[in-house]
Amino acid sequence: MAIDALSTADWAAVWLTLRLATVTTVILLLVGTPLAWWLARTRSRWKGPVGAVVALPLVLPPTVLGFYLLVAMGPQGPVGRVTEALGIGLLPFTFAGLVVGSVFYSMPFVVQPLQNAFEAVGERMLEAAATLRAGPWDTFFTVVVPLARPGFVTASILGFAHTVGEFGVVLMIGGNIPERTRVVSVAIYDHVEALEYAEAHLLAGGMLVFSFVVLLALYTRKGVKAWR
Repeated sequence: MAIDALSTADWAAVWLTLRLATVTTVILLLVGTPLAWWLARTRSRWKGPVGAVVALPLVLPPTVLGFYLLVAMGPQGPVGRVTEALGIGLLPFTFAGLVVGSVFYSMPFVVQPLQNAFEAVGERMLEAAATLRAGPWDTFFTVVVPLARPGFVTASILGFAHTVGEFGVVLMIGGNIPERTRVVSVAIYDHVEALEYAEAHLLAGGMLVFSFVVLLALYTRKGVKAWR
């Protein structure tokens, strides 16, 4: 079965998934970078609880996280009341709602690699920058960011790939609205339910190849770095 055998609805799901993964990854890098820096540097007693909250999606069933986000963003939830008061409307069953759910669900896949990269920088480089009278912002962007570049690459790849593979969270928050909230994982589920195994094979095979290429790129890159 060829690629051109994909239906218009399936192509719409593919492009929506790529768009969702791109937007989510950008937001996670913007939000996750200062959070990861704080976790890497702080000695606050809140480091443990905050780190646990960030890592929660790693062990929490996606449907549980999706359910509570759905309740929070619903008409009776605190987030839903705020968005309605601001004239934004309710977020469930919209692309914006999918983005919110994806940001929460993929958070550890971005924050943890960044935190590890920041911790690997060490105090000596920061102290050297301080002796040269570099300010905090200058030190971060001219010293920390270049040294932590591998962490940013890993975080970006993992955040993007994990968002592409989401199912439970996006189904709970977005439902299954063609061209609006129907992503690839949901499209595969629909094809299987309809016993359309050929279409399901095509989409699932694409996801399998994509996942393998992502992991191969990560492990190959780590292997080259270790060899050097």
